[in-house]
Amino acid sequence: MMINVIISKREMQAEDIVVLDLARADGSALPTFEPGSHVDVEIEPGLVRQYSLCGDPAQSGSYRLGILKSPESRGGSTAIHARFAVGSTIRIGDPRNLFPLEKNAPASILVGGGIGVTPMISMAYALHSAGKPFLLHYCARSRSRAAFLDELAEAPFADRVNLHFDDEPVDQRFKPSVDLPSPESGAHVYVCGPSGFMTWLKTEADSRRYPATQFHQEFFNAEVEKGGESFEVELARDGRTVTVPADKTIVQALFEVGVDVDVSCEQGICGTCLCTVLEGVPDHRDIYLTDEEKAANDQITLCCSRSKGPKLVLDL
Repeated sequence: MMINVIISKREMQAEDIVVLDLARADGSALPTFEPGSHVDVEIEPGLVRQYSLCGDPAQSGSYRLGILKSPESRGGSTAIHARFAVGSTIRIGDPRNLFPLEKNAPASILVGGGIGVTPMISMAYALHSAGKPFLLHYCARSRSRAAFLDELAEAPFADRVNLHFDDEPVDQRFKPSVDLPSPESGAHVYVCGPSGFMTWLKTEADSRRYPATQFHQEFFNAEVEKGGESFEVELARDGRTVTVPADKTIVQALFEVGVDVDVSCEQGICGTCLCTVLEGVPDHRDIYLTDEEKAANDQITLCCSRSKGPKLVLDL
């Protein structure tokens, strides 16, 4: 379900980062959300992107989004920066949480790289309200490219915020060997940011033997290989068989025969196009499903994944 909201405030807080406050026109409460949640934002008909909610989950009167104008934009962030103005009415989806916070962890380490700090801010508010121990590490190339600095400096948890900038002295940069506690402490680590940043931290965590249950990641974008051998998908509900050519995704092949599939990220990140597999073995190319879910081979992300065999039977 989509919700009509107005842009009540717009502020350029850093180089190429706009911060938007959203509210209902009548001032009524918006749906509650859990820390780490995001919303779908309709930029124009047929163009939807996901952005993390970075405000205090306890404040139901408004949502806050931080949006980077990415040089790799596929039309979303560029359009938002150019067209989303104060007073404009836009449509957003209900909050969804693919990056949940383990509130009962003995400690939480929140690490945001660049715009990846956005989900960490909502987590910090929630952990502070619950009286749970945590630290927030905000890593950015420079202060000029870091948003939310004033808000974090004035936040009730300001003493637990650590800033790390690439162009400032080496001794203030984030150091996993120092800033990540031992996994034996039971601490949970949450990471979001550019892919290289995420890979680096995951490698560091693996070298320290962090179990998967204590290391959590959220991806904003991903490089996905979509091509491959052609195969067929059978639609179990009406019996039709559709050929998926080597140069097209399942979503594209289905669209050409009049079957619309809800999609959003088109990168195997969000799970919007997730579908049940009744027969066949998927070639999983997404980062949405866990390793255990992929091993079960009973679900597939139609926007990027393919088939390891000549045919898949889908619950469509």
